[in-house]
Amino acid sequence: MNKSPVGGEGGGGVFHDPEVDGNGKANTIINNTTSSIDQNMKPIISSGGIGSGSGLVTMKKMNIVRMTLLFVGMTVACFIFYNSVFPSRFLSISLYDYTGTTYSQGNDHLLDAVLKNASMKDRTILVTTLNDAWAEPNSIFDLFLESFHIGSNTKWLLNHLVVICLDQKAYARCLALHPHCYELYTQGANFTSEASFMSSDYLQMMWRRIQFMSKILERGYNFVFTDTDIMWLRNPFPRFYPDADFQIACDFFLGDSYSIRNLPNGGFTYVKSSKRTIWFYKFWYFSRKAYPKMHDQDVLNKIKSDRLISDSGLKMRFLDTQYFGGFCQPSKDFNKVCTMHANCCVGLDNKVNDLRILLQVWRKFMALPPNAATTARTSWTVPRNCSTSFQRLGKHS
Repeated sequence: MNKSPVGGEGGGGVFHDPEVDGNGKANTIINNTTSSIDQNMKPIISSGGIGSGSGLVTMKKMNIVRMTLLFVGMTVACFIFYNSVFPSRFLSISLYDYTGTTYSQGNDHLLDAVLKNASMKDRTILVTTLNDAWAEPNSIFDLFLESFHIGSNTKWLLNHLVVICLDQKAYARCLALHPHCYELYTQGANFTSEASFMSSDYLQMMWRRIQFMSKILERGYNFVFTDTDIMWLRNPFPRFYPDADFQIACDFFLGDSYSIRNLPNGGFTYVKSSKRTIWFYKFWYFSRKAYPKMHDQDVLNKIKSDRLISDSGLKMRFLDTQYFGGFCQPSKDFNKVCTMHANCCVGLDNKVNDLRILLQVWRKFMALPPNAATTARTSWTVPRNCSTSFQRLGKHS
């Protein structure tokens, strides 16, 4: 009997028998079940005598057993058929058994203290992650903090920013510049240096982030997660959707905040703590096993249309790049832009160069008189180095 792996020739996969699949597999199980019932019941019928009273009782018992086993057989067959058509539907079976392993320098009491000190009255915090490469003087972290100082109504948000440091050097640098720092230790990992895009260290760092954000939700905190290469130019809270559980920025926004056709970017999210979002983050983290060698953003693109998510009641919205822009799709209105992300860009030096130019352009805009700022036709002069960063990466790889 020929067997072929799902997905075609080569690679691993679940082997499906083309002759016994779907309805065929269900029929085979049902037939086998009823056949075994007949074989097992024949001695009972002959020994009791069909015409006798005891035989009628035996016959009734036999029919009950037959129907019970037939029902079990059909249930198993339906399960196999449904799983063969919708394999991702049963990813959730193990979700509630999931227990992430979080290692922290010190203990959870320190994390609780940092979160409490940084929290707004409604238990909302801002969160970013930092390693030594991005924490070096005149690097990304300095530009990130500077954006809060020169943004419109953003400086106060620094009081609620928690910096999750992935190594000791980043932690020391954070403590020198900011009051709310937490050192997160991941056993067997070294996140100190710059992680090349899609390298094993990069992937581990991205998934470690998702795992840790789940822990914050479980503690009852809402959060705005922001990559450190996002410049905060205006208070974004008035632009968030008040009824959404999970809202996320986009590399490319297609005009409808409800549409799963939008291309999200995991570097900026606003998430409210609830049973739905806690479940969702665990589902997201667990789904990495179904899509190995993909980072969190690509896996989100795979699962965002899964019926399990819609059935959970999670309210997901996608943020408009008019307000939450980036180098992929820049915000064109300086009077509306809240954040600008160095996305569609690889390489620390490329990001630093172009973000520095971006902040220079923003300073000039903010220096305009209020009446001139509303009518000014200011435009970004970036990306520059970032616009060709992927092509240059390909030449050196």
